[in-house]
Amino acid sequence: MTTTPPMRAAIIPVTPLQQNCTLLWCTNTMRGAFVDPGGDLDRLKAAVAQHGVTIEKIIVTHGHIDHCGSAGILAEELGVPIEGPHEEDRFWIARLEDDGKNYGVPGKPFEPDRWLVDQDKVTVGDLTFDIRHCPGHTPGHIVLHHPESKLAIVGDVLFQGSIGRSDFPRGNHQDLINSITQRLWPMGGDTAFICGHGPMSTFAHERATNPFVSDAALSRA
Repeated sequence: MTTTPPMRAAIIPVTPLQQNCTLLWCTNTMRGAFVDPGGDLDRLKAAVAQHGVTIEKIIVTHGHIDHCGSAGILAEELGVPIEGPHEEDRFWIARLEDDGKNYGVPGKPFEPDRWLVDQDKVTVGDLTFDIRHCPGHTPGHIVLHHPESKLAIVGDVLFQGSIGRSDFPRGNHQDLINSITQRLWPMGGDTAFICGHGPMSTFAHERATNPFVSDAALSRA
């Protein structure tokens, strides 16, 4: 007999930047959330219909256009709240319209219903996610962790074989390295993660092979 996992997640790449929007849901209640609905709302709504999920909130990891340009638009359409990111990214959200014009992506500034801080909890259905503030790519970047599923959603902090850029306004390379090593690695090597672009990986794989943050690379730094 197979048991249904408490959480399921579907990755839906959106915008010309191929940003991984995540539709996650509680299998017990079929209530769900979008993490980083950057655009292509018709595609996102089709995924909701396909999986039979009721969206109860939107969660944003950070204020970049490809991650949250359409978050405010979708929240209005669905009548749901937005949670995240950390308030240090307020200046990014304020410039979404201008950034959208530069990238050819619809962008609309919004005010989250709840800014998130380190060690907050976010619920979706019966699921509870731990929030870690992970600055470096942007100052207000947050990461979601669901320990029971051994899954993290890390936005643009860490990628398979790479790390987030730190050359944007108020980015900081050392903060980024600290976020990865002090806040992601303790989640456990067997934790899989969904990143903002590209394929999934595990923290153990990145600690062994990532040219920027592997244990070997950092021991040489």
